[in-house]
Amino acid sequence: MSDKLARYRSKRDDRRTPEPVPAEPPAPGDDRAFVIQEHHARSLHWDLRLERDGVLVSWAVPKGLPADPATNHLAVHTEDHPLEYLTFHGEIPKGEYGGGTMTIWDTGTYDTEKWSEREVKVVLHGTRASGRFVLFRTRGKNWMIHRMDPPVRDPFPDVEPMLPAERARPPRDASAYAFEFAWGGRRLLVPVEGGRTTASREHPWLRGLAESFGSRTALLDGELVTLGGAEILVFYDLLYDDGRSLVDQPYTDRRAALEALDLAGPHWQTAPSWPGEAGPVRQAAREQELPGVVAKRLDAPYEPGPSKSWLFIPS
Repeated sequence: MSDKLARYRSKRDDRRTPEPVPAEPPAPGDDRAFVIQEHHARSLHWDLRLERDGVLVSWAVPKGLPADPATNHLAVHTEDHPLEYLTFHGEIPKGEYGGGTMTIWDTGTYDTEKWSEREVKVVLHGTRASGRFVLFRTRGKNWMIHRMDPPVRDPFPDVEPMLPAERARPPRDASAYAFEFAWGGRRLLVPVEGGRTTASREHPWLRGLAESFGSRTALLDGELVTLGGAEILVFYDLLYDDGRSLVDQPYTDRRAALEALDLAGPHWQTAPSWPGEAGPVRQAAREQELPGVVAKRLDAPYEPGPSKSWLFIPS
């Protein structure tokens, strides 16, 4: 019988990588275990590995498992891996095959409904990945993975940015609002899915932000501004988080979810916000020569287009 791990071994040197490199050919297993690893290599992807005949049959999935049956994701068939890879995580040295950080995203068991050279149909029983999926070969090493169950998340909201109405003075009931700087920049909604964002087409430096989200989905609202001579994306709202639309949630809930992301990077940051602090924030805006402040009603949902729940007060 041929050694199914020969190709795996040929790509690795156990003196240079912490990966398991067993010397012996694989022995048959139970054909029930699976693991999905998040792999920050040259490009972010997820590795799906299914136990089969003593090895882990593997696919690299650039965008992760699809959450909606309406969208299939590419899955590139790679070499079989040893069963020891079910628990492997760590740093593969730069310059080695697959160099980068690998973490276990999910693990569990699976049931096989069909297994052939061109089609693999399974039911995953994991903590984060569960349900029926089918992998089907399209061309060469390229396969597609399709979710067969109903969607597991809300659809991305199709919204226009929420815009403030102008007021000469701050609202009298200041305790009902949060006050933020009006940056005077260019508005930008940033969707993040599968560690990628379409906003990186215009702003390539946003790839790092998207990769930091891993498999988490999000829709962020903010502005491109110039601070200290550098272009910075300042985020001040979160409309979608980890499969759940927040558009109908009050501003306080959206703001709490945004702050929980702890966004801070070389070209992006979370905008400060001060509930009830109209006077000091307006004074600070004057001192920094900003256009003014925006008062955001704490109990208001996200309303696309002009809204009286957000008020622009000039400096």
